[in-house]
Amino acid sequence: MSNSLLSSENSELDWQNERPFSQTDYEILKSYEAVVDGLAMLIGEHCEIVLHALEDLKCSAVRIANGQHTGRKVGSPITDLALRMLHDMTGNESSVSKTYFTKAKSGVLMKSVTIAIRNREQRVIGLLCINMNLDVPFSQIVQTFIPPEPQEVASSVNFASSVDDLVSQTLEFTIEEVSTDRNVSNNAKNRQIVLNLYEKGIFDIKDAINQVAERLNISKHTVYLYIRQFKNGEPIGFDR
Repeated sequence: MSNSLLSSENSELDWQNERPFSQTDYEILKSYEAVVDGLAMLIGEHCEIVLHALEDLKCSAVRIANGQHTGRKVGSPITDLALRMLHDMTGNESSVSKTYFTKAKSGVLMKSVTIAIRNREQRVIGLLCINMNLDVPFSQIVQTFIPPEPQEVASSVNFASSVDDLVSQTLEFTIEEVSTDRNVSNNAKNRQIVLNLYEKGIFDIKDAINQVAERLNISKHTVYLYIRQFKNGEPIGFDR
């Protein structure tokens, strides 16, 4: 084997030590901890999710959800398969591996995918590994996607095609919602509509106030007034 080839291989193996992580790298990886927890809550206990920080491969696992499937915990080392995925993705534009099947030490069959986490220089600094235990009874997997109680189901989500449509559709839904509420008097309906929209966060969207004011046939200053009163807990006056 030539010296140049050996040098190249050593360079690849030592890249972590030669380039320590920056504060930004740590912050990027830290932001993925919530992704681990969120995916675990969404998919269910039959799915293990592991966040690897590649600064030290001997203890790369920095966040794990449902680690009981492989017996891993925070501080566990990177796996040989994850290293192979890392090698394939380090100089590649793709940051997602193909799905693959493996068997854990316990013998359970797992379907997995590995996602590379890159910093601003496109260097791979972490891996997000998602491992689904296929030996879990299918009925148990399905059960995680069934609401336990009907009242726990959230209201319909508005999948609008644009921000303007989002405001418009939310506004129309809220008008209908308040109009059919017998507990809200006629002269308080506009105030209640604005309150409901405020609680839904619709006024965080630019120009939403103008759109609401025009649809309700009130001035935008009145909308501002209602919002200010809601924020301050002040008594609400009459419609203008």
